[in-house]
Amino acid sequence: MAHTEDDLAVADELGRQTVRFMRLMARVKSQVAKHGPDGIERAAYAILFTLIHEGPQRTSKLAETLHSDISTISRQSSALVQHGLVERQADPEDGRANLLAPTAEGLRVFEENRRQRNRWLATVLAEWPEEDRRRLTEYLDRLNNSIERHDPLRAEQAASETEGAGA
Repeated sequence: MAHTEDDLAVADELGRQTVRFMRLMARVKSQVAKHGPDGIERAAYAILFTLIHEGPQRTSKLAETLHSDISTISRQSSALVQHGLVERQADPEDGRANLLAPTAEGLRVFEENRRQRNRWLATVLAEWPEEDRRRLTEYLDRLNNSIERHDPLRAEQAASETEGAGA
């Protein structure tokens, strides 16, 4: 697909703004303690988030989903289990394996973190007109959907599968 100079200029500015946004979000996250009030690493909450939104999973699947190594996921999930936020369950498809699943306490802690995030975002956007807040949400959803459709890793995997089928 050929792109015009205007297309590339807009993409360049979007890239610049995206990097700025990611840096600001990283700064905000670092200003919040590395450990939550319960002593759990903030990064471990990504595991809890994934389990709540995608259902019980094996450690290997979580590592793949979160683009992390199994040892990191194992350490973080162990802390979540020790704090009663996640539990290990037998995998119904393979009784020898375990799935990680959120507990009722994990759901409660997740919802509290979500409420805190929502209050912060509401404060950030308080001066924006309601229509602008709605549009921002729609545009972010649209951008995320496009990124998912054009994921470079998926394209790379599809290309290697096509090459493998032709060999």
